[in-house]
Amino acid sequence: MAHPGEESEAAVIPDAIERTIVINAPVERVWSVLTQPAFLGSWFGNGEAVKIELRPGGLLVFDHGVHGVIPARIETVEPPRVFSWWWSQGAAGEEPDDTNATLVEFTLAEDGSPGRTRLTMIESGFSRLGLPNDVVSERYRANSGNWPGKLDQLRAGCEQTGA
Repeated sequence: MAHPGEESEAAVIPDAIERTIVINAPVERVWSVLTQPAFLGSWFGNGEAVKIELRPGGLLVFDHGVHGVIPARIETVEPPRVFSWWWSQGAAGEEPDDTNATLVEFTLAEDGSPGRTRLTMIESGFSRLGLPNDVVSERYRANSGNWPGKLDQLRAGCEQTGA
């Protein structure tokens, strides 16, 4: 016989996704690529440069073509170390708010030498989303599965010579 609370504990969704990679490029280069409208558009969009106001409170708009437009609000801009934004986990086109958004934060640090960068990405806030559990679970699963490939693309974009 199940005890009260056991069923809900089994369905608990972790609050955060965390990934760390090392990039063979200086921190300043990683920052430049990470915040560049053309790169963000190819990385998270349909290939078109994103609209970005690179300041706290600024708007960042990803166009995913057939999947719709995803507006985000920039939270932190501390060149060349911290960049973060809130984005909606609800329907395409929804502005991020206190009930539907997760925070994506990138932290950059030298990794033993000036030519290597340790980048840590944390997407947090899944546990406080005011969305149905099945939607939250699917978003967490999808985002967890997508981050490794996205970070590999970021690494490749930063390590390209002459870019």
